[in-house]
Amino acid sequence: MPIRLLPPNLVNQIAAGEVVERPASAVKELIENSVDAGATRIDLTLNDGGKSLIVVVDNGCGMTSRDLAVAVDRHATSKLPTDDLLDIGFLGFRGEALPALGSVSRLSLTSRTADADSAWHMMVNAGTRQGPVPAPHPRGTRVEVRDLFYATPARLKFLKAAATELTYVIDVVERLAMAHPEIAFSVTADGKSRLNLPVAHTQGDLFDTHLERLTAILGKEFGANAVPVTAERESLRLYGYIGLPTLNRGNAQAQYLFVNGRPVRDRMLQGAVRAAYQDVLASNRHPYVVLFLEVPRTEVDVNVHPAKAEVRFRDAGVVRGMMIGAIRHTLAESGHRASSSVATAALGAFRPGQLPGRPFAVSSPRAMGAAQAYDFYAPQDQQQGLAETPNLFTPQPSAPSVAAEQTPSAEYPLGVARAQVHETYIVAQTPDGIVIVDQHAAHERLLYERMKQSLGDGGVKRQLLLIPEIVELDEARAARLLARAEEMAGLGLVIESFGSGAVAVREVPALLGESDVASILRDLADELAEWDEGMSLQDRLADVCGTLACHSAIRAGRRLNANEMNALLRQMEVTPNSGQCNHGRPTYVELKLADIERLFGRR
Repeated sequence: MPIRLLPPNLVNQIAAGEVVERPASAVKELIENSVDAGATRIDLTLNDGGKSLIVVVDNGCGMTSRDLAVAVDRHATSKLPTDDLLDIGFLGFRGEALPALGSVSRLSLTSRTADADSAWHMMVNAGTRQGPVPAPHPRGTRVEVRDLFYATPARLKFLKAAATELTYVIDVVERLAMAHPEIAFSVTADGKSRLNLPVAHTQGDLFDTHLERLTAILGKEFGANAVPVTAERESLRLYGYIGLPTLNRGNAQAQYLFVNGRPVRDRMLQGAVRAAYQDVLASNRHPYVVLFLEVPRTEVDVNVHPAKAEVRFRDAGVVRGMMIGAIRHTLAESGHRASSSVATAALGAFRPGQLPGRPFAVSSPRAMGAAQAYDFYAPQDQQQGLAETPNLFTPQPSAPSVAAEQTPSAEYPLGVARAQVHETYIVAQTPDGIVIVDQHAAHERLLYERMKQSLGDGGVKRQLLLIPEIVELDEARAARLLARAEEMAGLGLVIESFGSGAVAVREVPALLGESDVASILRDLADELAEWDEGMSLQDRLADVCGTLACHSAIRAGRRLNANEMNALLRQMEVTPNSGQCNHGRPTYVELKLADIERLFGRR
């Protein structure tokens, strides 16, 4: 068959298949144009999940009649003044969205600049243009998309139910709103308000303004349990908020990453978040993260995906290392803090009421017998008959012991131990409430942090193999490993070349014991290809440390005396990440006195 040029409208429909996948894609492109136009308010109206109607109205700079006519041509844009694809300062720059929408829907645009006498109106119906003509409209732009994909009905079959499409649209708007708290956003769907985000008015720095907007989108729980992150390295800047490990969920939908104000779904950045949380969160749980990365325009390529959803960094290793270091440092700085959601869940589990049968009365012999039947051990009771019990904790100079009878003070955030319940939980009194500690989970975290510190202080202890193990790989995988041989030696894994596509393992980390070295190397090679940084060895060392800590920690059912309980509390206060165990579960629950009084109707 002879080669021929495709007609322009067919070319636009093909572009629509790449840029406008669903209503949410159209909304993203249109709102990005509004943001680029300097709008301070953007209103979105939809019907039928965006299938039948999408209207975006903004108060931006607007367009002249000439701009309006050119805007619906392919690859027409005002956002590349120097024609340099490595110097992109706007969200939209390809000039594909409006002509693509006009080829598959009924598109109308009305726009007015600040100094114009009237607005201009233009329509594009399945590629056929009408206008521009004068029309009434205030300063700004109104874009209306009706009957999306009516010109390509086969695409409609791939759309989901209207409610599902609406959730995709709201997610797009929320992501853009997170990056721009200075802009007010609203979403109205089928006549009902679904989202209303006014301009953030918090007086303060950029962190305060962003937190107000993030709290409005992610909820008060996030606002109360998020900690600020900030880091700078060379020409890179990272800031934002991350949730405490005990505030987590079963998927990664609450992870929002932005590069130069652009929402992205980048696998490398997601991998950095996973690596940073790896020893404070179980592998099947995911943290809340909202991070903004500022990179010089010439150091990042945003033109690698038709929808601009992915980016490519010139030096991905530096970016990834900065993210991991900043998140880990922030989590360590949070110390023993755990999310307030833990206490909220605990309070929600209480059901004020009466014991079965009849009201509880202290004077009742039967009730007194029931109370005495509880497995409750006060510190003074444990002192008797436990003189031979070895002290499980050696208080550090920075974590002194506290006598059980001492009055709680702000100097000790986790309070003073008052009792041990069911030989598993420590009950401590604080100045304004009580703290309940899971002794096994808390001690497990303390031991784990000590093991990590010892690895960092003296390096990873190596175990020399009597007979080097030869691992057969393909040449590319072997080359990736050998290129990072020096870094791996720092982790205790000593390798060298052994011919084409083969690697000889001379030494392995002693903590790994009898491990499958070949499997470790293959995993490392695969991860180097995917993330440009091997994590399997760190993961396995972390797993070994975690396992050793779990087996070495005091078990549930072990009676502790007052000094042991208080020593545990003091060490928790000075140990990073002690608010959660190695799997992200809380090590303690704090209940404020005011909340307890409300349970009993005192407030």
